[in-house]
Amino acid sequence: MTPTQESALLTVAAIRKPKGQTEYLFNERQQIFALKETARAPVQSRLLKVALGKHVPVKALLDSRRALIQRVETPAPEEVDAFKRQRTLLDKPDKTLPIEVDAIDPTLFNLVDYHLKFPIFRLCQRIIPSYKKAKEIFDYCAKQSCHLPGPYDIAPCIPFQYVIDGCYARAHKMRWIITTKYRYCCEKVFSFANQNDDTLAVKADKWGGCCVTWWYHVAPLVRVRVRIGRFIKLVLAMVIDPGMFDKPVLVSTWLSAQKNTACAANANVSMYSIQPGSAYWPDNYQGTAFGTDPAYTQTDATLTSYSGLVTCP
Repeated sequence: MTPTQESALLTVAAIRKPKGQTEYLFNERQQIFALKETARAPVQSRLLKVALGKHVPVKALLDSRRALIQRVETPAPEEVDAFKRQRTLLDKPDKTLPIEVDAIDPTLFNLVDYHLKFPIFRLCQRIIPSYKKAKEIFDYCAKQSCHLPGPYDIAPCIPFQYVIDGCYARAHKMRWIITTKYRYCCEKVFSFANQNDDTLAVKADKWGGCCVTWWYHVAPLVRVRVRIGRFIKLVLAMVIDPGMFDKPVLVSTWLSAQKNTACAANANVSMYSIQPGSAYWPDNYQGTAFGTDPAYTQTDATLTSYSGLVTCP
């Protein structure tokens, strides 16, 4: 297999047909795929439809550079059993909400105590005390990027230079850093393009300027205490995403960046959700169920697999 090809057991989140082109979305991949045109494509298409209906995994060979499904097979029973044993779902996920990013008022939207009143915030109160500390955490995470020469402070390195896929693994490793090295609260923010023909679209300015599209994205969310003047103290929800930015950004900024209509005419963020830090990737198209990776096994395997890949050719 070439470096951009991988074989994996995956569950189908949705099959969509925007403008007559069939798209296949997997819960375990943020990238949007098409099925390669071969003599066996009709058979493989039916296999994917059955897997979607029964919510069972398929064994797929993916070409991430061309966003193609090269081959689809029914996995062996022992492979399915192993897949199910690893599949631990998040208990009591938080709500997922519709969003219109163009209508966001950033002066209010990012205020944790005013607008973002998610119940998950009650579970941890050790929030980041200043923007300066948040920037320190961001810079530490960014230094672990696989495109830098190292040495790295953690293993494996984090492939921020490959934003085509793997956000779930990058976010989970950063969550580990934030909660174990710095001992602060860390939630996750998910964005979804799961209505109509929506797609998330960003311009990878940090990695060559090409356009990248996804059906979902996830990054660590931290709460940061800021002071305005002598008397005003606020708690802001901010995102740590070195694949997209050079500093911590407000949630509203992070969401808006994924509606780049210069990259895709149907670019739009349909919904967003703030979940516990243990949430790893979605378990359905609606964004109401999530898988976990408590031992960071899948996290480290994905980071290692993507360590040598690049976003823009």
